[in-house]
Amino acid sequence: MTDLTTGNVARQILRFSVPMLLGNVFQQLYNIVDSIIVGKYLGKEALASVGASFPVIFTIIALIIGIGGGASVVISQYFGAKDKESVKKAVDTLNIFLLITGLVISVTGILFSKWIFTLLQLPDELMDSATTYLNIYLMGMLVFFGFNSITSILRGVGDSKNPLYYLIIATVLNIGLDFLFVLGFNWGIAGAAWATVVSQGVAFVIAVAHINRKHSVIRIDVWGIKFDWKIFVQSLRIGLPTGIQHTFVALGMMALTGIVNTFGTNVIAAFTAASRIDSLASLPAMTLSVALSVFVGQNIGANKYQRINRGLKVALVFASLFSISMTVVALFWSEPLMKIFSNDPEVIAIGKDYLIIVSLFYLLFSTMFVYNGLLRGAGATLIPMFITLFSLWLVRIPLAVFLSRFMGETGIWWSIPIAWFFGVAGAMLYYKFGNWKDKGVVKREVR
Repeated sequence: MTDLTTGNVARQILRFSVPMLLGNVFQQLYNIVDSIIVGKYLGKEALASVGASFPVIFTIIALIIGIGGGASVVISQYFGAKDKESVKKAVDTLNIFLLITGLVISVTGILFSKWIFTLLQLPDELMDSATTYLNIYLMGMLVFFGFNSITSILRGVGDSKNPLYYLIIATVLNIGLDFLFVLGFNWGIAGAAWATVVSQGVAFVIAVAHINRKHSVIRIDVWGIKFDWKIFVQSLRIGLPTGIQHTFVALGMMALTGIVNTFGTNVIAAFTAASRIDSLASLPAMTLSVALSVFVGQNIGANKYQRINRGLKVALVFASLFSISMTVVALFWSEPLMKIFSNDPEVIAIGKDYLIIVSLFYLLFSTMFVYNGLLRGAGATLIPMFITLFSLWLVRIPLAVFLSRFMGETGIWWSIPIAWFFGVAGAMLYYKFGNWKDKGVVKREVR
């Protein structure tokens, strides 16, 4: 556990962010390794099927992850206020909530998976393989939620190192099982899905054993676990807007995928591969956003608002340096990066175009995420939710539909950075003129 309310701001944010960034890199390797092995050894159709599944998975889990994120903010604020009893109650409440919802989502998602792909106009030749991959993934939803619950709780109390160790274990195991199940056992696309589920389950068991041995405040005590309605309501107040935001973002990604699907297998496969590279490039900004959120939560709990402003400046500098570096990599190495995922020249060319267009605007993306991280840590999630919905549903999706009619799939790529511009502008304006300082769960006079 780490107290982020004292000490050098830049050093603390960097020390907290680096293990988390490495952990997120390893977590992304789950998807990347799956895509590389599937694309290289099973072909572009299998790669497209995996890609078609991820927006659906994100949509199914988005609301719950958002509410869980709200609980993480509550935990960080109580931890900053040195209220260990409330930290324990928040941890128990989050675990019970995620256990119940994990079971419900698994069953519901499996029942409606094929209908969802039909709604998204997925080509017939991809339907069976995409449904198989998605259903197996959904079977592991309980351990997925459990694992993410533990990592969120640990980060909320300032521990970013142990989640990194858990993720390294899970990722190394996932890579080994990918080769074993896909190439050794010839299980095809199902093997890639099972590799992810099994590796996540093993990491979850290890994480539970570790925190129960080392952390008395946040340990999982099955027999003594209690649900606290007051803390759950607090988590809902903070997390529900974020959850709704995540859900509509996920639905937006599904809508975008639906538009991409109309252009056929090559474009779907290219979009899948390029999105994997894109997600890796965006990790530094997303990690700094989470780190700043925890930093802000603890310092609001400790009533230290001047540190919050310093934290914002530090996070913006770090995020800008990272995003400029990622832009250079994507611009100059887009073709070699695409060749890692596919041998098909058309898929490589389409993916290269995507990376060149989108990477030019990584600085916008990183700035947007840093500001949203600050606001989320303060508990001010409602207005950012509306800003995100506006930039996505009133800018990106309509533009993707309109521009794709005249520019083909390239029009879809251009709609992404244009939407980021509106997201950045809205977040900065709310930070400057909004009442975000009044949204914390620990009420004290601002100084």
